[in-house]
Amino acid sequence: MIRSHVLICGGTGCTSSGSAVLIDTFEEELKKNGLEEEIKIVKTGCFGLCALGPVVIVYPEGTFYSQVTKEDVKEIVSEHLLKGRIVERLVYADVGEDVKQDAQKVVALSDTNFYKSQKRVALRNCGVINPESIDEYIAMDGYAALGKVLTEMKPEDVINVMKESGLRGRGGGGFPTGLKWSFTAANQADQKYVVCNADEGDPGAFMDRSVLEGDPHCIIEAMAICGYATGASEGYVYVRAEYPIAVKRLEMAIDQAREYGLLGKNIFDSGFDFDLFIRLGAGAFVCGEETALMTSIEGNRGEPRPRPPYPAVKGLFGKPTTENNVETFANVPQIILNGAEWFASMGTEKSKGTKVFALGGNIKNTGLVEIPMGTTLRHIIEDIGGGIPDGKKFKAAQTGGPSGGCIPASLIDTEIDYDNLTAIGCMMGSGGLIVMDESKCMVDIAKFFLTSTVDESCGKCTPCRIGTVRLKELLDKITSGNGTLEDIDKIEELSHYIKANSLCGLGQTAPNPVLATLKFFRDEYVAHVVDKKCPAGVCKDLLRYKVIEDKCKGCTACARVCPVGAISGAVKQPHTIDSTKCIKCGACIEKCKFGAIVKE
Repeated sequence: MIRSHVLICGGTGCTSSGSAVLIDTFEEELKKNGLEEEIKIVKTGCFGLCALGPVVIVYPEGTFYSQVTKEDVKEIVSEHLLKGRIVERLVYADVGEDVKQDAQKVVALSDTNFYKSQKRVALRNCGVINPESIDEYIAMDGYAALGKVLTEMKPEDVINVMKESGLRGRGGGGFPTGLKWSFTAANQADQKYVVCNADEGDPGAFMDRSVLEGDPHCIIEAMAICGYATGASEGYVYVRAEYPIAVKRLEMAIDQAREYGLLGKNIFDSGFDFDLFIRLGAGAFVCGEETALMTSIEGNRGEPRPRPPYPAVKGLFGKPTTENNVETFANVPQIILNGAEWFASMGTEKSKGTKVFALGGNIKNTGLVEIPMGTTLRHIIEDIGGGIPDGKKFKAAQTGGPSGGCIPASLIDTEIDYDNLTAIGCMMGSGGLIVMDESKCMVDIAKFFLTSTVDESCGKCTPCRIGTVRLKELLDKITSGNGTLEDIDKIEELSHYIKANSLCGLGQTAPNPVLATLKFFRDEYVAHVVDKKCPAGVCKDLLRYKVIEDKCKGCTACARVCPVGAISGAVKQPHTIDSTKCIKCGACIEKCKFGAIVKE
């Protein structure tokens, strides 16, 4: 008789922190204490609070232990599982709004500030079930939606439900999902396809990976539903080879679904045939674009195709194809089971449902969050994210990765949805949300994201292949202190040209980070050019390290760590820094206990 379940995160984040070792150690300790028949260890997907891994949750109490180590396991087993006493030192300490000094102890994961405001639809099973067990998925109403559409609904009924739900593509474009499905359904062909885009390439984004790792069966079920609605009998999941855990669990899930008769011929005795296959991507960012992705599946170099014709007419292998990303598909089974009105009741007028964000950067609670559309950026950062660490101020949030823009502190109360972000020159993107504090240089941030785009350009069209390189050269010129005001105008003009003339979404959105930072932080560009200074103290070519004489105690600590001997001075006398030798490594600032060295 099982009396307790110990859930241990088996996602990539916690696995890299040693959760696999925890599982083995728990099993050993349970056996030593004769508890192996009473306590069940369950390896789950990501719980969301990635910064606190490895995460362990004990049910039925729901006790949430964070940053658990191998050495902590014995105590959890002997105290909690054997004697019923919670190990308080391992319970996550949450800081509430009214708590000034002492952290408030939170026992259950659902009671944390991180989770209180979330509404989990796409992530509903992540961290709840064993993703390697089809039986656990079925126990959570898995494949009930597929059974419903195959036995109770016509293909056009399914499409109408998707239209009425208001679900829009979560890959970044925000195109209405039901409308996209209807286009494919309207085209007659001897073969149609469904494609799942799991080629997640934005820096800091890991939403799709976590869904595949934590709930792979929901993607299989959703793709089969899409196949039925559009008349497709075959599907492909295009997933990054850099996601080994996701690939492994997806392979297991497909094999299990075939074994249970949920993939293959005559599913649910309905006469509907559908099978699914995996194709591994080689890490090319451009293959996140749907036509380049399909070209890669066909065995060719991943390059975009001119449109029209659109994939609904001529897609994979020249046949009508429906493509959606992982998060979009993850919503489908719940929409079918709960109805279009249920989903449409969440979110805003034009952006229905929830959105998953990978919250990262200068934020206390990094990880995955799923919130209703329309939630303000302030609520995400201050309440869910726990605010900016080290007492620093919020400066901006980058949404959409290399294809997105930035939201400045002045717009922190912006309600996050497709239209609001577009209105301020940003975009939702796939869901990366990088928070930046006052220490970040926005010119350098723009250059960072543009560098990624330059590296990932497939080179097929000139505006992207050449234009982005010229754009980066201009940014390099500015950050090195050699820029002019005319260069800022050139950057703006070239950005608009690249957006208007590039072949695919990669090139069309590549200048977005540049244009967004120009719009909201133009003064920083001007400071780099006119004052030859980086206000944030980031761009090395514009920095000078200086010793403040009144603060310097002459302890010689800075001189001893300087790798190039740029610091000189007698003991107990103010030191000086030779700017011609200084390589601006920052070692002296880190070593100085008196705050006597500054960047200017």
